[in-house]
Amino acid sequence: MLPVDLPGTVRDALLAPLVDHHCHGVRRDDLGRAQFEVLITEGGAPAPPGTTHFDTPFGAAVRRWCAPLLDLEPHAPPAVYLARRSELGPAEANTRLLRGAGVVAFLVDTAQDTAQDTAQDTDARNTRLHGGDTLTAAEMGRLGGAAADEIVRIERIEQDVAETAQIAVDYLDGVAAELSARAARAVGLKTAIACRAGLGFDPARPSRGAVIAAANRRLADPKQPLADEVLLRHLLWSAVDVARERGLPLQVHAGAVDVPLGPHLADPARLAGFVGALQPLGVSVILLHCYPYHRQAAYLAGLHPHVYVDVGLALPHTAAAAARVMDELLELAPFHKLLFSSHCRGVAESAYLGALYYRHALARALGARLTLGEWSTADAARIAHMIGSGNARRVYRL
Repeated sequence: MLPVDLPGTVRDALLAPLVDHHCHGVRRDDLGRAQFEVLITEGGAPAPPGTTHFDTPFGAAVRRWCAPLLDLEPHAPPAVYLARRSELGPAEANTRLLRGAGVVAFLVDTAQDTAQDTAQDTDARNTRLHGGDTLTAAEMGRLGGAAADEIVRIERIEQDVAETAQIAVDYLDGVAAELSARAARAVGLKTAIACRAGLGFDPARPSRGAVIAAANRRLADPKQPLADEVLLRHLLWSAVDVARERGLPLQVHAGAVDVPLGPHLADPARLAGFVGALQPLGVSVILLHCYPYHRQAAYLAGLHPHVYVDVGLALPHTAAAAARVMDELLELAPFHKLLFSSHCRGVAESAYLGALYYRHALARALGARLTLGEWSTADAARIAHMIGSGNARRVYRL
C-alpha cells in the first residue's frame, strides 16, 4: 500500500521489483529478544536498563509493518511479535520478509562481519556481530526469490592477506592478487575506509617505499584492524586499479557510520579530492547511505559524471520522516544518479522495511511534484523505474 493516490503507471513503477544494490546477509538462527534488539539498532549495544530498542523509529516500524507478514495484527507487542517469529522459525520468517520486499536482485556484501571490520573492538559490537551465521548471497537470493551477486569488501581481503603474509612484498603482492581474484566473481567492490580513518584522507596514491614501511609495521601485529592511513590508501588505490580493469563500480560507505574520531569525518564532501582524481579513470563511485550528509553527496553526484548516491540506511531508520530525506536528496542529485538499497543487515525485517520506506518516500516525492505540475505522469513513472532498478542495472552491468 502506497501512502498517496498516484496515476496507475506511476504506482506500477513504484511497486515494480527493485534491485537492492547494497545489503548484507541476515541471520539464519533463531533469535532471542536481546539478540534481536541489538540487531535492529545501528549502535550495536543493548538499550539502557528499563528501555527497549523497539521504542525507536525502526522498532516501531517492525511492529507496524512487519507484523502482518507474520500473520499478526499491526502494532503487535514486541513479545508477541518475537514469539510468532520464533514459532515460524528463522527460515520461514526470513522467506516471508525477504520476498515481501519485492526485490528482483540482491547485491550482497558477503564479508563475515567481525570486530576487525571497524576500528573499534567492543564487547557490544562482538555481541551484535558474532552471535550466529548469516545467509550467503546465494541463500539470500533463494529465500528472497531473487537473483543474487557479490559485492567484495576490500578491508576483509586485506585482513586475510595480512594474517598470512610473511614479508612486506608478500603482503603487497597478496593484496593485489586476492583483490583481482575476488573481483572476478563480483559485480562491485566496497570500502569502509570511513570507519577506519574518516573520509578526509590524502587522496594521492602513496609511494611504494611508504607502503613497504607501513606493511612491515602492519605485519608485526596483523590481527589488529587496519588503521594505518598509508595502507588504507594503498588498499583503496589497489581496488581502484582492479575496478578500472574489470569495469566495476566502487561503493564507499559514508555518513551514518561508526567513526572513532567523530561522525563528521564521514561527510562525503571530504571525498572531493579523491573523487576528482578518479574521474579520468572512468571508475564509478557509489556513495552509500550518506545521511545526514545526503545533500553533500547529492551535490557531488551532480558535479561529477561518475558519482552515484543512495540513502538506503536512512529511510527505514528515520521511518515516518523518510519522505523528507528523499525530498532533500532529490533537490540536487540527477535522477539517473540515484539508486535503491535497503542496507539489509542481520534481520530480514531490515530488507522489508528498507524497500517499504523507499517506496513510501519516493511516492510522496512523486505525488508532490505531480500535484505541482513539475513532472508529467510519464516522467514520474520513468524516474521511479530508474531509481528502483534501471540505474543499478546500468552501473553494475546486470
